[in-house]
Amino acid sequence: MLDLPYTTSFEGNAVRWGKVGSGPPLVAIHGTPFSSQVWRRIVPHFADRRTVYYFDLVGYGLSETREGQDVSLGIQNRVLACLFAEWGVERPDVLAHDFGGATALRGYYLNGLRYRSLTIFDAVALAPWGSAFVQHVRQHEAAFSGMPDYMHLALLRAYLQTAAYNSLSEQALEIYSAPWLGPVGRPAFYRQIAQMEQRFTDEVEVRYGRMDCPVTVLWGLEDEWIPHEKGKALAAMISDRPLITVPQAGHLMQEDRPEVLVAEVSKNLS
Repeated sequence: MLDLPYTTSFEGNAVRWGKVGSGPPLVAIHGTPFSSQVWRRIVPHFADRRTVYYFDLVGYGLSETREGQDVSLGIQNRVLACLFAEWGVERPDVLAHDFGGATALRGYYLNGLRYRSLTIFDAVALAPWGSAFVQHVRQHEAAFSGMPDYMHLALLRAYLQTAAYNSLSEQALEIYSAPWLGPVGRPAFYRQIAQMEQRFTDEVEVRYGRMDCPVTVLWGLEDEWIPHEKGKALAAMISDRPLITVPQAGHLMQEDRPEVLVAEVSKNLS
Protein backbone atom coordinates (compact mmCIF):
# COMPACT_ATOMS: atom_id res chain seq x y z
CA MET A 1 0.00 0.00 0.00
CA LEU A 2 1.16 3.53 -0.74
CA ASP A 3 1.53 5.84 2.22
CA LEU A 4 -0.20 9.27 2.13
CA PRO A 5 1.19 11.07 5.18
CA TYR A 6 0.71 14.64 3.94
CA THR A 7 -2.39 16.84 3.86
CA THR A 8 -3.00 19.98 1.81
CA SER A 9 -6.04 22.19 2.31
CA PHE A 10 -7.77 23.41 -0.84
CA GLU A 11 -10.95 25.47 -0.65
CA GLY A 12 -11.86 23.82 2.64
CA ASN A 13 -11.05 20.30 1.46
CA ALA A 14 -8.34 18.16 3.03
CA VAL A 15 -6.37 16.52 0.21
CA ARG A 16 -4.12 13.61 1.14
CA TRP A 17 -0.90 12.90 -0.75
CA GLY A 18 2.43 11.14 -0.61
CA LYS A 19 5.74 10.88 -2.37
CA VAL A 20 8.54 8.34 -2.76
CA GLY A 21 11.93 8.20 -4.40
CA SER A 22 14.36 10.86 -5.56
CA GLY A 23 15.11 12.74 -8.74
CA PRO A 24 12.99 14.79 -11.16
CA PRO A 25 9.24 14.79 -10.46
CA LEU A 26 6.71 12.27 -11.76
CA VAL A 27 3.05 12.89 -10.86
CA ALA A 28 0.46 10.08 -10.95
CA ILE A 29 -3.25 11.02 -11.14
CA HIS A 30 -5.89 8.35 -10.50
CA GLY A 31 -9.44 8.07 -11.80
CA THR A 32 -12.90 7.20 -10.52
CA PRO A 33 -14.01 5.33 -8.45
CA PHE A 34 -10.47 4.53 -7.41
CA SER A 35 -7.72 6.19 -5.37
CA SER A 36 -3.97 6.62 -5.50
CA GLN A 37 -3.71 2.97 -4.44
CA VAL A 38 -4.15 2.02 -8.11
CA TRP A 39 -0.48 3.00 -8.43
CA ARG A 40 0.76 0.72 -5.65
CA ARG A 41 2.30 -1.72 -8.17
CA ILE A 42 3.48 1.01 -10.55
CA VAL A 43 5.14 3.69 -8.42
CA PRO A 44 7.93 1.50 -6.90
CA HIS A 45 9.40 0.91 -10.36
CA PHE A 46 10.30 4.60 -10.70
CA ALA A 47 11.45 5.49 -7.18
CA ASP A 48 15.13 4.96 -8.08
CA ARG A 49 15.07 7.71 -10.74
CA ARG A 50 12.10 9.96 -9.98
CA THR A 51 10.43 11.63 -7.02
CA VAL A 52 6.95 10.22 -7.53
CA TYR A 53 4.04 12.30 -6.23
CA TYR A 54 0.56 10.80 -5.87
CA PHE A 55 -2.62 12.04 -4.22
CA ASP A 56 -6.28 11.23 -3.69
CA LEU A 57 -8.63 13.45 -5.66
CA VAL A 58 -11.06 15.59 -3.64
CA GLY A 59 -13.80 13.26 -2.38
CA TYR A 60 -11.81 10.09 -3.05
CA GLY A 61 -9.64 7.67 -1.08
CA LEU A 62 -8.28 9.21 2.12
CA SER A 63 -9.07 12.77 1.08
CA GLU A 64 -11.96 14.45 2.85
CA THR A 65 -15.53 13.45 1.98
CA ARG A 66 -18.61 15.24 3.26
CA GLU A 67 -22.17 16.06 2.37
CA GLY A 68 -22.61 18.89 -0.13
CA GLN A 69 -19.02 18.65 -1.31
CA ASP A 70 -17.94 19.56 -4.84
CA VAL A 71 -16.10 16.48 -6.15
CA SER A 72 -16.65 17.19 -9.84
CA LEU A 73 -14.03 17.44 -12.55
CA GLY A 74 -14.44 21.19 -12.21
CA ILE A 75 -12.45 21.24 -8.97
CA GLN A 76 -9.87 18.51 -9.58
CA ASN A 77 -7.66 20.44 -12.05
CA ARG A 78 -7.53 23.37 -9.64
CA VAL A 79 -6.43 20.97 -6.92
CA LEU A 80 -3.72 19.70 -9.27
CA ALA A 81 -2.50 23.26 -9.91
CA CYS A 82 -2.44 23.90 -6.15
CA LEU A 83 -0.38 20.77 -5.54
CA PHE A 84 2.08 21.62 -8.33
CA ALA A 85 2.69 24.93 -6.57
CA GLU A 86 3.03 23.33 -3.13
CA TRP A 87 5.43 20.69 -4.44
CA GLY A 88 7.38 23.29 -6.40
CA VAL A 89 7.28 21.18 -9.56
CA GLU A 90 7.51 22.53 -13.09
CA ARG A 91 7.15 20.32 -16.14
CA PRO A 92 6.95 16.98 -14.31
CA ASP A 93 6.37 13.74 -16.12
CA VAL A 94 2.69 12.88 -15.67
CA LEU A 95 0.87 9.54 -15.60
CA ALA A 96 -2.92 9.86 -15.75
CA HIS A 97 -5.93 7.52 -15.91
CA ASP A 98 -9.68 8.00 -16.39
CA PHE A 99 -10.77 11.15 -14.44
CA GLY A 100 -7.06 11.69 -13.82
CA GLY A 101 -6.69 12.00 -17.57
CA ALA A 102 -9.40 14.65 -17.69
CA THR A 103 -7.72 16.40 -14.76
CA ALA A 104 -4.33 16.44 -16.50
CA LEU A 105 -5.87 17.75 -19.72
CA ARG A 106 -7.90 20.43 -17.94
CA GLY A 107 -4.79 21.43 -16.00
CA TYR A 108 -2.84 21.83 -19.23
CA TYR A 109 -5.42 23.62 -21.37
CA LEU A 110 -7.22 25.63 -18.69
CA ASN A 111 -4.65 26.23 -15.93
CA GLY A 112 -1.49 26.53 -18.01
CA LEU A 113 0.25 23.59 -16.35
CA ARG A 114 3.07 22.13 -18.45
CA TYR A 115 4.51 18.63 -18.50
CA ARG A 116 7.81 17.08 -19.49
CA SER A 117 5.82 14.11 -20.79
CA LEU A 118 2.29 12.76 -20.48
CA THR A 119 1.33 9.10 -20.40
CA ILE A 120 -2.46 8.99 -20.49
CA PHE A 121 -4.68 5.93 -20.75
CA ASP A 122 -8.36 5.01 -20.81
CA ALA A 123 -9.12 8.65 -20.12
CA VAL A 124 -12.37 10.53 -19.70
CA ALA A 125 -11.71 13.08 -22.41
CA LEU A 126 -14.16 12.97 -25.32
CA ALA A 127 -17.96 13.16 -25.29
CA PRO A 128 -20.12 11.24 -24.86
CA TRP A 129 -18.99 9.34 -21.79
CA GLY A 130 -20.66 7.70 -18.80
CA SER A 131 -21.92 4.13 -18.66
CA ALA A 132 -25.57 3.14 -18.43
CA PHE A 133 -25.00 2.52 -14.73
CA VAL A 134 -23.62 6.03 -14.26
CA GLN A 135 -26.54 7.60 -16.10
CA HIS A 136 -29.05 5.64 -14.03
CA VAL A 137 -27.42 6.53 -10.70
CA ARG A 138 -27.29 10.20 -11.65
CA GLN A 139 -31.07 10.17 -11.95
CA HIS A 140 -31.65 8.33 -8.67
CA GLU A 141 -28.76 9.31 -6.37
CA ALA A 142 -30.88 9.47 -3.19
CA ALA A 143 -32.33 6.00 -3.70
CA PHE A 144 -28.90 4.45 -4.19
CA SER A 145 -27.15 6.30 -1.35
CA GLY A 146 -29.81 5.06 1.05
CA MET A 147 -29.41 1.37 0.21
CA PRO A 148 -28.55 -1.07 3.02
CA ASP A 149 -24.82 -1.75 3.31
CA TYR A 150 -25.01 -5.32 2.06
CA MET A 151 -26.78 -4.27 -1.14
CA HIS A 152 -24.38 -1.40 -1.71
CA LEU A 153 -21.33 -3.62 -1.22
CA ALA A 154 -22.62 -6.20 -3.72
CA LEU A 155 -23.32 -3.50 -6.31
CA LEU A 156 -20.00 -1.78 -5.69
CA ARG A 157 -17.92 -4.94 -6.09
CA ALA A 158 -19.79 -5.92 -9.25
CA TYR A 159 -19.24 -2.44 -10.69
CA LEU A 160 -15.52 -2.46 -9.87
CA GLN A 161 -15.08 -5.80 -11.59
CA THR A 162 -16.46 -4.42 -14.86
CA ALA A 163 -13.45 -2.09 -14.99
CA ALA A 164 -11.03 -5.00 -15.41
CA TYR A 165 -10.59 -7.62 -18.10
CA ASN A 166 -9.21 -10.17 -15.65
CA SER A 167 -10.83 -11.11 -12.36
CA LEU A 168 -9.81 -8.69 -9.64
CA SER A 169 -8.16 -10.25 -6.62
CA GLU A 170 -9.94 -10.14 -3.29
CA GLN A 171 -7.22 -7.77 -2.08
CA ALA A 172 -7.84 -5.37 -4.98
CA LEU A 173 -11.59 -5.43 -4.43
CA GLU A 174 -11.12 -4.66 -0.74
CA ILE A 175 -8.69 -1.81 -1.44
CA TYR A 176 -10.96 -0.15 -4.01
CA SER A 177 -14.16 -0.73 -2.01
CA ALA A 178 -12.91 0.48 1.37
CA PRO A 179 -13.29 4.27 0.88
CA TRP A 180 -16.88 3.84 -0.28
CA LEU A 181 -18.24 1.87 2.67
CA GLY A 182 -20.06 2.97 5.82
CA PRO A 183 -22.25 5.99 6.59
CA VAL A 184 -19.70 8.42 5.07
CA GLY A 185 -18.33 6.37 2.19
CA ARG A 186 -21.59 5.01 0.81
CA PRO A 187 -23.21 8.39 0.04
CA ALA A 188 -19.81 9.69 -1.14
CA PHE A 189 -19.72 7.00 -3.82
CA TYR A 190 -23.06 8.05 -5.29
CA ARG A 191 -22.24 11.73 -4.81
CA GLN A 192 -19.26 11.53 -7.14
CA ILE A 193 -21.34 9.72 -9.76
CA ALA A 194 -24.11 12.32 -9.50
CA GLN A 195 -21.54 15.02 -10.29
CA MET A 196 -20.17 13.35 -13.44
CA GLU A 197 -21.17 16.16 -15.79
CA GLN A 198 -20.04 16.11 -19.42
CA ARG A 199 -19.79 19.89 -19.52
CA PHE A 200 -16.42 19.66 -17.78
CA THR A 201 -14.93 17.78 -20.71
CA ASP A 202 -16.92 19.76 -23.29
CA GLU A 203 -15.33 23.00 -22.16
CA VAL A 204 -11.80 21.66 -22.64
CA GLU A 205 -12.36 19.35 -25.62
CA VAL A 206 -12.71 22.35 -27.94
CA ARG A 207 -9.17 23.38 -26.95
CA TYR A 208 -7.47 20.07 -27.71
CA GLY A 209 -4.43 20.26 -29.96
CA ARG A 210 -0.91 18.88 -30.08
CA MET A 211 0.68 19.27 -26.68
CA ASP A 212 4.17 20.71 -26.31
CA CYS A 213 5.60 17.52 -24.81
CA PRO A 214 5.82 13.83 -25.74
CA VAL A 215 2.36 12.29 -25.28
CA THR A 216 1.72 8.56 -25.11
CA VAL A 217 -1.93 7.47 -25.31
CA LEU A 218 -2.75 3.88 -24.36
CA TRP A 219 -6.10 2.08 -24.29
CA GLY A 220 -7.24 -1.31 -23.12
CA LEU A 221 -8.65 -3.23 -26.07
CA GLU A 222 -11.29 -4.71 -23.78
CA ASP A 223 -12.29 -1.46 -22.07
CA GLU A 224 -16.04 -1.72 -21.40
CA TRP A 225 -16.30 1.73 -19.84
CA ILE A 226 -14.83 3.90 -22.61
CA PRO A 227 -14.68 2.53 -26.16
CA HIS A 228 -11.30 1.89 -27.74
CA GLU A 229 -12.24 4.24 -30.60
CA LYS A 230 -12.15 7.17 -28.14
CA GLY A 231 -8.48 6.44 -27.57
CA LYS A 232 -7.72 6.63 -31.28
CA ALA A 233 -9.52 9.94 -31.56
CA LEU A 234 -7.79 11.39 -28.50
CA ALA A 235 -4.32 10.36 -29.70
CA ALA A 236 -4.95 12.01 -33.07
CA MET A 237 -5.88 15.26 -31.34
CA ILE A 238 -3.19 15.69 -28.68
CA SER A 239 -0.20 13.56 -29.75
CA ASP A 240 2.07 13.05 -32.74
CA ARG A 241 2.14 9.33 -31.89
CA PRO A 242 -0.54 6.76 -32.73
CA LEU A 243 -2.60 5.10 -30.04
CA ILE A 244 -1.03 2.11 -28.32
CA THR A 245 -3.65 -0.61 -28.04
CA VAL A 246 -3.16 -2.97 -25.10
CA PRO A 247 -4.71 -6.43 -25.54
CA GLN A 248 -6.07 -8.37 -22.56
CA ALA A 249 -6.67 -5.12 -20.72
CA GLY A 250 -9.90 -3.43 -19.74
CA HIS A 251 -10.38 0.03 -18.30
CA LEU A 252 -8.25 -0.73 -15.24
CA MET A 253 -4.90 -1.34 -16.91
CA GLN A 254 -3.07 -0.98 -13.58
CA GLU A 255 -4.53 -4.35 -12.60
CA ASP A 256 -4.71 -6.05 -16.01
CA ARG A 257 -1.37 -5.05 -17.55
CA PRO A 258 0.78 -3.04 -15.10
CA GLU A 259 3.95 -4.10 -16.91
CA VAL A 260 2.82 -2.25 -20.04
CA LEU A 261 2.37 0.98 -18.10
CA VAL A 262 5.80 0.64 -16.51
CA ALA A 263 7.42 0.03 -19.90
CA GLU A 264 5.71 2.95 -21.65
CA VAL A 265 6.34 5.45 -18.85
CA SER A 266 9.97 4.33 -18.74
CA LYS A 267 10.37 5.23 -22.41
CA ASN A 268 9.27 8.80 -21.65
CA LEU A 269 11.68 9.04 -18.73
CA SER A 270 14.79 8.18 -20.74
